[in-house]
Amino acid sequence: MYSEQQKSLIPDSALSVAGLTEYIQSLLEDDSVLRQVWITGEVSSANNHRAGLFFTLKDTDSTASIKCVTWRSVIPKLAQMPAVGEQLIILGSIRLYPARGEYQLTVWQAIPAGVGLQALRFQQLKNRLTAEGLFDEERKQPLPEHPQTIAVVTSPTAAAWGDIKKTLNSRYPGLQVLFSPATVQGEQAPASIAKAIERVENDGRAEVLILGRGGGAVEELACFNDERVVRAIAECSIPIITGIGHQRDESLADLAADESVHTPTAAAEIVVPSLNDLYNQHCDRIAALSEVVNCSVETSQKKIQTLRNRLQRYQLDKKLEQEKIALSWKREKLVQAMNSESQQAKQNLELLRQKLITLNPKAVLQRGYAVVRQENGSIARDASELEIGEELLIQMGKGAAKVKVVEIEGSGE
Repeated sequence: MYSEQQKSLIPDSALSVAGLTEYIQSLLEDDSVLRQVWITGEVSSANNHRAGLFFTLKDTDSTASIKCVTWRSVIPKLAQMPAVGEQLIILGSIRLYPARGEYQLTVWQAIPAGVGLQALRFQQLKNRLTAEGLFDEERKQPLPEHPQTIAVVTSPTAAAWGDIKKTLNSRYPGLQVLFSPATVQGEQAPASIAKAIERVENDGRAEVLILGRGGGAVEELACFNDERVVRAIAECSIPIITGIGHQRDESLADLAADESVHTPTAAAEIVVPSLNDLYNQHCDRIAALSEVVNCSVETSQKKIQTLRNRLQRYQLDKKLEQEKIALSWKREKLVQAMNSESQQAKQNLELLRQKLITLNPKAVLQRGYAVVRQENGSIARDASELEIGEELLIQMGKGAAKVKVVEIEGSGE
């Protein structure tokens, strides 16, 4: 037991071991940096337990070390299984074990050091740019079929520039080639490439742009995985084809480009057609067209011959002669019918004329008869209708005479 004097020496702010441990735990586990931290080191010991893998990661340049644990459910997700002597890059979070007052690193991922770190950064950038849609097929533009002005972005001292010029001149002489020089290796390369692409776009004459480099080690091609270069390619309004000298993995610049091939020469071959190929294609088209025309002519000739044979089978000349004879016979028959009808009409006309002559009043008068007309012009037919003193007009075969009625005799037959 403490004496009263000893108790007075204990400050009010004194912590228990558990309190101190809890405070340290909150400092470590709530720290934003330590919640997700990357650590490089060498595995010095490893113990596979049923709960997980416990191992120690030590600094290669000092005696510093840290205990690590990967729980059983996380082990299948590790890119590299920790083993003694392995150089690793570890992703994890700091956790405190209160029972012993020790901190350890809870590991989520382990990858090989060196190239592994570059691959991780490459993948992280690729995932972020993919999420932004910079590699989407919908963004890509088709290359023009027959461009007249081509821009090239590469180093003026690189063999790629000479290969591109040689290929373009041999395949399609007379092209206008715009050269926009850039540094394609080293720390200054990303900014230089982006600037060269911007110059071409501001110039406005180029119909397509070739971005090329003649190969090299992975680290020498790192500029084509730089975010600045990728964005410059994706945002360029001119179609871009990349010809970077690598045979295995695609760079991010390749993914952002509208078209990508493995070499600058291949890029030049794709961007313009060969005149020889165009000439051969033209000859092929002429041959195909001639074949089609000849086939069409032959088919038409066969149809004409078929029709000619059919005409011969129909014997149209003979049928035409028969029709002429029949038409001549019908014409004679028609003339005869018309003559007969005309003769009959003449006879009827003569008969009517005779009847008309017979019925003509003048003809009756010529035979000695006379017509008596009253003063009102009507013909007198009954003597009882006349009056004494009435004047009458006697019309005779030749001439007429006026008379006056002086006596009326009784009417009778």
